[in-house]
Amino acid sequence: MKNEILILPGDGIGPEVINEAVKVIQLLKKKKLINSVIRYAKIGGNAIEKVGLPLPTDTLKAAKSSRAILLGAVGGKKWDNIKDFKKRPEYGLLKLRKSLKFFANLRNTIFYPQLLSSSIKSEILSNVNIMIVRELSQGIYFGKPRGVVYNEYFLRYGFNSSNLDEKAIRRIGIIAFELAKKRKKQLCSVDKANVIEVSMLWRKIITELSNSYPDVRVTHLYIDNAAMQLILSPNIFDVIVTGNMFGDILSDEAANLTGSIGMLPSASINSIGQGLFEPCHGSAPDIANKGVANPIATILSVSMMLHYSLQKPLLSKFLNVAIINVLKKGFRTADINYTGKNLVSTKEMGNLIIEEFEKLI
Repeated sequence: MKNEILILPGDGIGPEVINEAVKVIQLLKKKKLINSVIRYAKIGGNAIEKVGLPLPTDTLKAAKSSRAILLGAVGGKKWDNIKDFKKRPEYGLLKLRKSLKFFANLRNTIFYPQLLSSSIKSEILSNVNIMIVRELSQGIYFGKPRGVVYNEYFLRYGFNSSNLDEKAIRRIGIIAFELAKKRKKQLCSVDKANVIEVSMLWRKIITELSNSYPDVRVTHLYIDNAAMQLILSPNIFDVIVTGNMFGDILSDEAANLTGSIGMLPSASINSIGQGLFEPCHGSAPDIANKGVANPIATILSVSMMLHYSLQKPLLSKFLNVAIINVLKKGFRTADINYTGKNLVSTKEMGNLIIEEFEKLI
């Protein structure tokens, strides 16, 4: 691996939020607190427009040699009519994850009392800090066979397979248990073991792993109950571990706990220390180039990069504090502005966070 950070702006609001996040990296380079080289490449719809592929060979090559990757978002209505999935923007992201063998996705949901913008009562959200650990390399998104065909009645028939092997389950389980050990020592495993064989194997292996972590209290919930409890009683959760599709759903649902998906960062990691860091939100093409997108999730993704890939936990902490300080002062982008006051643009929010961050470092 080279000491490089690869920037993939992507589509829609991706370039806008990435611009603000890159300011953080540039400030750290200027202060000589990191010495990483910044490189840019194309992915998703932007890459399709330029070279006809959602993940160009040059982009994949640069990603494989980088220590960390920062992604904006991919996709948009412009490419929704592409029938071949391998030519769609989203395929570029899935291929990137699979090619670099990112097997664990970490999504940290934190309630910011400064916002009080969630539709859920603040007393329920008090002290909510949930880490969702999602198996990223297998499951229904990658399983085969898959496709759409005509059946014997000449009706269209769609099918996907959910495949998980023991190695993948044990690997993601260990990540989750190790995180739980460093937090509140409680882990909730989410599955659908009452009806799905893949989930039956999942629960069996997680239970076996728990024997090696006697200090971690393990609970098991079916996905439907977990989704309900995440909204009704989020404080019962600390670390959640689950498969690819369930993790995708739960982590997006958890956005409601913060009031906006624009507040949720994400980290995908592999076994050699590389990381893909991205906001949980999509490309939101309807608000692209209007200066209203929230860059905080992307900046928080840089914070996760500092912690997990660049081994700079103190800088990560300072960046988190800088964001909290800006929120305490009342500044808001449109998605988290419920008072009508102190409304700022994407760029202005980025600049405000940079000002606070520079005071701390």
